[in-house]
Amino acid sequence: MGYISELRKTIGSRPIISVGATVLVTNDQREVLFQHRSDTHDWGLPGGSMELGETLEEVAIRELEEETGLQTTQLELIGVFSGPRFYFQYPNGDETYSVIHLYHAKDVTGTLAMLDGESLNLNYFSQTTLPETIERRANELLKQLGDRLWNLDSSFSPLSLK
Repeated sequence: MGYISELRKTIGSRPIISVGATVLVTNDQREVLFQHRSDTHDWGLPGGSMELGETLEEVAIRELEEETGLQTTQLELIGVFSGPRFYFQYPNGDETYSVIHLYHAKDVTGTLAMLDGESLNLNYFSQTTLPETIERRANELLKQLGDRLWNLDSSFSPLSLK
């Protein structure tokens, strides 16, 4: 059982601050990998919450492999996102204010596989073929990154926030 699950035993579904990592994986066609989430039934980006004793990079690497079957040893930090726009209420009523460390995974290896039960499907989408139902926090990340998301390269400059 993870840290957040243990914490929920004590505080129930009241709002918490959850620190974690989200990972952008792009293919050669500049499409971005999304997961069809089993908890909310919408599309999101791979990622999750930090466990005790982990670094953010370890979170990103672990979550990427658990949720997609893919591996990487090279991550580039794109930015840190927090605040009211990253509030989320899960279908079970749990509330969280997410502090998202967004990484771009490079030199990705492996084969797409749904290993942890958190995904109903995994698929790459282009800017013009995005799924209709995108999870709220993932949608906010897409909005904040704008066109820069679709032009990720080896020298992604830090995000300037509005």
